[in-house]
Amino acid sequence: MSARIDYIRPLDFKSGRIDMNHGAGGRASAQLVDELFAPAFDNDWLRQGNDQAQFDPPPELAQGGRLVMSTDAHVVTPLFFPGGDLGCLSVHGTVNDVAMAGARPLYLSASFILEEGLPLKVLQAVVQSMARASHEAGVPIVTGDTKVVEQGKADGIFITTTGVGVVPAGIHIDGAQARPGDVVLLSGSIGEHGVAVLSQRESLSFETAIESDTAALHGLVAEMVRVAGAGLRVMRDPTRGGLATTLNEIARQSRCGVHLQESAIPVLPQVAAACELLGLDTLYVANEGKLVAVCAPEVADALLAAMRAHPLGQRAARIGVITPDEHGFVQMSTRLGGRRVVDWLTGEQLPRIC
Repeated sequence: MSARIDYIRPLDFKSGRIDMNHGAGGRASAQLVDELFAPAFDNDWLRQGNDQAQFDPPPELAQGGRLVMSTDAHVVTPLFFPGGDLGCLSVHGTVNDVAMAGARPLYLSASFILEEGLPLKVLQAVVQSMARASHEAGVPIVTGDTKVVEQGKADGIFITTTGVGVVPAGIHIDGAQARPGDVVLLSGSIGEHGVAVLSQRESLSFETAIESDTAALHGLVAEMVRVAGAGLRVMRDPTRGGLATTLNEIARQSRCGVHLQESAIPVLPQVAAACELLGLDTLYVANEGKLVAVCAPEVADALLAAMRAHPLGQRAARIGVITPDEHGFVQMSTRLGGRRVVDWLTGEQLPRIC
């Protein structure tokens, strides 16, 4: 971040647009930082004005904890959708990826790729949404970067966020930890995010509003870690590819199978109806505020109760079990009494969704 410079005129957030000068590293770049990014993300680390953030190690490290780091690029069309936008999505996505290790997220960095001609008011709305999401999550954006590309070489805004967190001593949550007999829990209903984005993109309307579930899950995770401790084996957030792909990833890593009960998987009626109308399988639709957990059977009841007591886990459900299966198949008992294989997602149901 740059030192303050006196500018001839302030940025015009009503009708101004991004131009190539905003990415050239000179006065216009500094002005964009000074008048938009720095005030929105303001914190002690960012105020240092360096090309990096300097901070003290968290106390958990001295007690045997471990650092966690995750990075993710965020692209979505449209930029704004019912229940969220690219800004809050970019914060929630990386906070959640860090939290899925059982970690306490500490800091974020943000990198922006901006397209020439982007209205400044659109960029301002996205940045302010990021700032709100960061503040509400208690995870500051401490460093960042901005580049501008020629018109037609991007899609408005691309955001890459990186997160750093710390895992308490004694907690080891990993995709390879699932064991036969373990219980599979889901924190809530699936499909809202993907359907909300699609409805906005295609100008579809439904009788009941469908909003994205985008949310930061680290508060829920902290409570789950407190209750289940080492009995919490695996956590994942089922984003791209949905619940089905996430469970296939877990099965492959753990070299086990998964057996689901279709009737136990919560889906809002309006989401189920929309997916049926659009020819989508809710198991493959992206989510941004849900998690899948695999836990030891002896802690399952207490963990499920703790999840349901949290605002982001009120619809939590026990949806299946881990099975011995060297082929790593995910199978599901259907409502009609049959059984089917729930395979990996092939292709892309919904492009630019997270």
